[in-house]
Amino acid sequence: MARAKTPAATDDDTRRLVIVESPAKAKTIAAYLGGNYIVESSIGHIRDLPTSAADIPAKYKKETWSRLGVDVDHGFEPLYVVNADKRQQVAKLKAALAGVDELYLATDEDREGEAIAWHLLEVLNPKVPVHRMVFHEITRDAIREAAQHPRELNQALVDAQETRRILDRLYGYEVSPVLWKKVMPRLSAGRVQSVATRMVVDRERDRIAFRSASYWDVNAVFDTTPTFEATLAAVDGQRVAQGRDFDSVGVLKTTNLVHLDEAYATELATGLSNTEFVVRSVESKPYRRSPAAPFMTSTLQQEASRKLRFSSQTTMRIAQRLYENGHITYMRTDSTTLSETALNAARNQVRELYGSEFLPDVPRRYEKKVKNAQEAHEAIRPSGDRFATPGELAGQVSGDEARLYELIWQRTVASQMTDATGQTVTVRLGGTTRPDVKNTSHDAEFSASGTVIVHQGFLKVYVESTDDDTSDDTSERRLPNLSEGDTARATSLEPVGHTTNPPARYTEASLVRALEERGIGRPSTFASIMGTILDRGYVFKKGSALVPTFLAFAVVQLLERHFGDLVDYDFTAEMEEDLDRIADGETARTAWLTHFYFGGPLDGVGGVGGKGGPGDDNPGLKAMVNDRLGEIDARDVSSFPLGASGIVVRVGRYGTYLERDSQRANLPDGIAPDEVTEEYAQALLDKPSGDRPLGIDPISGRELVAKDGRYGPYVTEILPDDSKSKPRTASLFQSMSLDTVTIDDALRLLTLPRSLGTLDGEEVVASNGRYGPYVKKGSDTRSIDTEEQLLTISLQQALEVLAQPKPRGRRAAAAGPLRELGVDPANQKPVVVRDGRFGPYVTDGETNATLRKGDDVAAITLERAAELLADKRARGPAPKKAAARRPAKKTTTKTASKTTTKTASKTAAKKSTARKTAKKAATKRT
Repeated sequence: MARAKTPAATDDDTRRLVIVESPAKAKTIAAYLGGNYIVESSIGHIRDLPTSAADIPAKYKKETWSRLGVDVDHGFEPLYVVNADKRQQVAKLKAALAGVDELYLATDEDREGEAIAWHLLEVLNPKVPVHRMVFHEITRDAIREAAQHPRELNQALVDAQETRRILDRLYGYEVSPVLWKKVMPRLSAGRVQSVATRMVVDRERDRIAFRSASYWDVNAVFDTTPTFEATLAAVDGQRVAQGRDFDSVGVLKTTNLVHLDEAYATELATGLSNTEFVVRSVESKPYRRSPAAPFMTSTLQQEASRKLRFSSQTTMRIAQRLYENGHITYMRTDSTTLSETALNAARNQVRELYGSEFLPDVPRRYEKKVKNAQEAHEAIRPSGDRFATPGELAGQVSGDEARLYELIWQRTVASQMTDATGQTVTVRLGGTTRPDVKNTSHDAEFSASGTVIVHQGFLKVYVESTDDDTSDDTSERRLPNLSEGDTARATSLEPVGHTTNPPARYTEASLVRALEERGIGRPSTFASIMGTILDRGYVFKKGSALVPTFLAFAVVQLLERHFGDLVDYDFTAEMEEDLDRIADGETARTAWLTHFYFGGPLDGVGGVGGKGGPGDDNPGLKAMVNDRLGEIDARDVSSFPLGASGIVVRVGRYGTYLERDSQRANLPDGIAPDEVTEEYAQALLDKPSGDRPLGIDPISGRELVAKDGRYGPYVTEILPDDSKSKPRTASLFQSMSLDTVTIDDALRLLTLPRSLGTLDGEEVVASNGRYGPYVKKGSDTRSIDTEEQLLTISLQQALEVLAQPKPRGRRAAAAGPLRELGVDPANQKPVVVRDGRFGPYVTDGETNATLRKGDDVAAITLERAAELLADKRARGPAPKKAAARRPAKKTTTKTASKTTTKTASKTAAKKSTARKTAKKAATKRT
């Protein structure tokens, strides 16, 4: 419970309880309110729909709708239960409420925050006046202003959020079981996550269908002062084809272009040597570039991904801390508007730091919002009426928080600066080749462009990134001062070959932008969407690219074939608009949910029935699932033929594999679908199956074979069909190969674990384990250096190893890093890859982050390592597990009676002693 330490914000003696979501926010706010305020936190949501059968109250368990947690037959009434881990906090809030005169609900000013406030109101059932306290920045003035001017709870926002929650529950709980039965257990379907997954899969399909084209051009360097480079633009008056001129199957979109191959490009370069080129045109155009709008949630996530290599979830966690500590305004917003206070603060800072020449005459206002914008907050900006510069804040924040704050500060200040201006010049030079063997000459025209920035404007502070660039290089490309008719010679002419590239995979930044442009999802949910599709195994990362798994292909294929409306882009965007209409009071919640779940016409304004969705003949989600479940062929939706090769990729319950006739081969984890070509699959299937006979064990008489299993190669014995014993198995040493392992190797491996003898009644064993070779005596273990030692180590040598102190991480440190990646831009510390107990990980010496699916030790980049470390730092240390309680001893009635009697006797004795002590003390005082 946080109490204010500052002078009272009000002069009366009214006791007030303020409830926010997080303890950090409670601590910050308490510092700005008076001593008659108590600030507590709900620690997020205090109740929600039940997530398991154990959460459902006994009186509802027999209801047919209890599985959903929503009474679909009676107005879609939700069943809310207090989260088990929040019951203690709720009791604490009730106790605090009992001692105050007023209650202030100060949760976030968005739909979710409004819903949390409503749930608090419902659960606490206060008997004192209740006020809704809202603010979008945690500063002294903002908090006191919010306390002095509260408002009523906005029931329309609550209804909209509740409808969204019910909709997502119905979608997930009806569709997810279809995936469990037809694809794989424990999968999930979500209204927005499924569409986001489909977008990633669609992009991969485009990459698979893509056919590359090759083309050539010629680069020239001209001997002017200064020298400059130009590229061949036209031959004999026809433009030279570039990458943009080819379609996705490698065919030119138009025929009136010159498609250079290597021979033709080389011929032109040779023929143009020693040619005098003439400047044919010099075109100059004014250059002007305006600053980007201040950040909203989605653009902050995109830019933090590009510039800082943060994941969406990392960005939001760090932004949450900055907000709760009073450094930035509320970070979940889809508005780009700045308040008058913020406009003045930004303009004053521009004038102070950069001068009046960088300040426009009037403030820049960015009123445009994204499609279906729902919240009325300001843009994300530094808090207060004077922005702290990154340098001034250096003592209060560090590391990733400092980097994100600097990004927000730069973007906000730059948004109120002048345009960058200058001149863009394009020069075209022409020359003629020497006659070729056919006595033919060719006219060749080269082109070069450059921009000269005359006034930097906002570029002095900030440059917005794009998904296509990898750096913020704003260096100008200067061209010499040329005029028409001037001549120049090429000091070099180099033919250059190119190939067209498939569509780039989505990154988190570009996927967020694509979702936003389509009007799918809300800015506040983008981070959780990214986290869900990664955590569910639908997507993994290669560098910053999002790569879909074949599991994602199977899920999307099932949904597209049998529930097409539910993953239709337009239909999903239309649902967002319907939810907005509910928030605005234009559509009744119950009518809309009835239409969606049970089908039929929708009474009233608006409704699901947009461009891609069902109209009044909509059968409804319930009937759709029930009617179509039987027609889904589980094997068919999880199968993906590779052209006409006869090879099929299949998604099974235990992984993805290739199949051709009766032949199978497992697909390795971390391979992208567009890399599984017919040639690759053929090679994988043609590899030795792994069931390689090695010979007969001379002692047991059983055949020994070498196999390639899910966890690597191993040797085992073939048992008779009627045997009930388990076959002996042993993994191959790392130095061994499946193709070369011998019967002698197998016989030695099958001796493991190896008994070395006994000491003090305990057996000493040499064995190969999950974390490498080791020796063991009782429960005491020590690692040994090599696997080969397992076959040779003696009892005496093992005891000497066991006598040594446990290394506790020193072995890994002594082994040295697997790779050195460079310096982490967040803290300027060297980043390396090491091999740890749970696999390879990256570390900067302070933070360790395990490599994830798709991350390869040999290929991981510094940028990807920095992202993993930033995400780990943002998550903070793992919470310590509470010690398990010992179960209570069972007692008989007689024992329980004795225990009760003893306890009562002890209690009575304590009370008697306390009375005697109090009596003596009273006598002494008298």
